[in-house]
Amino acid sequence: MNRRSFLRAVAAAPALAMARPARLLAALPKAKITRVRIYKPPNLNLLFNQSNMVATVETDIGVTGIGEGGAKDTLEQCAGTLIGKNPFKIEAIWQEAYIAWFYPPGREKTHALGALDLALWDIKGKVLGLPVHELLGGSARDHLECYATGGARPAGASATEKLSLRDRARATMEAGYRAFRMGAADVPIGGVYDQRNMVKRVAQECAEVREGVGPNGDWCIDFHQRFDLNDALRCCRAIEQYDPYFVEDPVRDEHALQDLPKLRTMTAVPLTHGEEWGLKWDFNRLVENHDVDYIRSTLPNVGGITEMMKVAGICETHAVGIVPHFTGPIATAALVNCLATFSGPVMMEYNFGGRPIDYLPECLDFKNGKAYTNERPGLGVTADMKLLTQIGEVTEPGRRNVFTRRDGSLTHW
Repeated sequence: MNRRSFLRAVAAAPALAMARPARLLAALPKAKITRVRIYKPPNLNLLFNQSNMVATVETDIGVTGIGEGGAKDTLEQCAGTLIGKNPFKIEAIWQEAYIAWFYPPGREKTHALGALDLALWDIKGKVLGLPVHELLGGSARDHLECYATGGARPAGASATEKLSLRDRARATMEAGYRAFRMGAADVPIGGVYDQRNMVKRVAQECAEVREGVGPNGDWCIDFHQRFDLNDALRCCRAIEQYDPYFVEDPVRDEHALQDLPKLRTMTAVPLTHGEEWGLKWDFNRLVENHDVDYIRSTLPNVGGITEMMKVAGICETHAVGIVPHFTGPIATAALVNCLATFSGPVMMEYNFGGRPIDYLPECLDFKNGKAYTNERPGLGVTADMKLLTQIGEVTEPGRRNVFTRRDGSLTHW
């Protein structure tokens, strides 16, 4: 390049820099949200925090996004905030839906808000022709390691055959999962659970599981909030020698903020908590003080992808991993998109076992105990709407009791 060519290139650089944002903006057309529909799937999960209700968000440009979670009433209330809005302004929509009804949403309504947030990210990805994980910076891993909620079964074992913990643990490792998961001395629903005496049984079963996974395998245990602090401590100490990957929900959720910091200083086992958590304010102090080694927050429970990425930022800052609780299949696909971009430790709880889901011909990419991202636009989910039952529809704007700051951002009225 001669001096004259060099000077021409330098002179053109500012113009190119100004033109580039315009081209990027042009990739997102003008659009408005026109309708939200709510569908009941064939196998509706009635637990609100594991709801697999399906919601779609329609636009006037013919692109529809899909999300999952919430209940009919909470979805309808949140949906009113979306009508007439630009679907690409996801953060602004989230903030308005959060404050527009004055009382901040509890965990039930946050679940619905999260479901609609998933659909908005799906729309943006579809319009740009990119999977959501690319919108979030691109995957930082080859795959996401998983553990199975109930463990795997050995090849050839019948569905009714009673298997030992040792056999199930070994089969789970052979199936390619990262870890075997067990409960803390499970008893039949409605049975008597003697906390103090169960500690010995838990220790015995953990020894059996360690033998099943082998010296280099991993296993984890869910205390399911069955213990008060003193027995949770006894149990943690009793199983330290078997080296669990983590102990989940060692104490009651109501006591977590006061008990987990104490427990953290008295046991060497890694701790995780939070399948019942909603918004980040439920647990940010535990993460900031590193009182847990992993969080169990999941989608759409935290409020959707918009909030999950903020949670991931908090966790990265304080070197805390993410082991999200299992959720519906669409939300699980969203989790794969989100957590593939997280730099810290991740392990997915996966309970679909590779089984096909009738109404979702395209959804999860799972093989040999691992979840994978894909290049399908948006969440990468395709639904057969004929297999779903529409139970609700919103086409009119809802309440908008908000004020704006001088710069146009929202604040409470």
